[in-house]
Amino acid sequence: MKNTAAILVTPGKMEIQDAVMPIPAGDQVLIKVEYVGICGSDVHGFESGPFIPPADPNIRIGLGHECAGTVADIGPEVKKIKIGDRVNVEPGIPCGKCRFCMEGKYNICPDVDFMATQPNYRGALTNYLVHPENMTYKLPENMSFIEGALVEPAAVGMHAALEADIKPGKKVVILGAGCIGLMTLQACLIMGASDIVVIDVIDKRLNMAKKLGAMEVINGMKEDTVARAKELLGELGADAVFETAGAKATAAQTTKLVMRGGRIMIVGTIPGDTPVNFLSINREVKIQTVFRYANNYPMTIAAISSGRFDVKSMVTDEYLYEEVQRAFEESLSRKTEIIKSVIKIS
Repeated sequence: MKNTAAILVTPGKMEIQDAVMPIPAGDQVLIKVEYVGICGSDVHGFESGPFIPPADPNIRIGLGHECAGTVADIGPEVKKIKIGDRVNVEPGIPCGKCRFCMEGKYNICPDVDFMATQPNYRGALTNYLVHPENMTYKLPENMSFIEGALVEPAAVGMHAALEADIKPGKKVVILGAGCIGLMTLQACLIMGASDIVVIDVIDKRLNMAKKLGAMEVINGMKEDTVARAKELLGELGADAVFETAGAKATAAQTTKLVMRGGRIMIVGTIPGDTPVNFLSINREVKIQTVFRYANNYPMTIAAISSGRFDVKSMVTDEYLYEEVQRAFEESLSRKTEIIKSVIKIS
């Protein structure tokens, strides 16, 4: 067996290079990668380099962390997973010892080894990778490898909705109808919210939001976002407002859309400082950032397997492994057309 990996040689240039064939040790499993999803963080890395560059300039930077594949080998301590199993991975490996891990909040472990970022920058865009058994999940027979790869972004939306305490009867606004916004929409629907308004400036994304179950959508370039949202949800506003676009402009709008005692959930990665008018939300509004996910891969897999969570419809573009450079270039040049891209490795 031969292994290769798609490496970010320099911002804007990916190159498939020979890589060491990993050997599973201890509780590790060796996975033959089938599909990898392209995340917004991958696109940022391709365009500008990693958010946190490696301290050692000799470290090769891999991209990709949304993946699924087939188990090709197992370490001697693996107990439940078998060769031939179809699996996906939770891409972060926490330390398991710090306060946050011990409290079950391993997503904020300061020493987590997360794919395509520090400390090892190992990406999922490779033929073979090793991963701990406890962070590897079997896929139900009715789930495809594409769906398996997209459990990761779906888990982000699920975690955001759980943290917002979404329940039946809650009114929701989602700012941004990209991949994570649409995943958050579906998670809120699963948890019982029915009055969900999704806001974006790209009609293709808004049409997808409507297809996936949004009560109504608003194009922020064509309508007064705040006025229209309150017309739909009531003058009090929304119980929960999710910022998933990762933009200062939408972050600033959250305070105008949330009701007294409601929640503002910052899911997107917003660079720089964003001014907040605290006087406008001093009636016990909670502001919370959301970071990845914790303890919800099994429920996310079950939701997708049951058909209640549709990730496959969001895939607009599929590329071959050999087309990795084009895949990333088009993720930038065709931003308004692409909702979700995947790369077929095997």
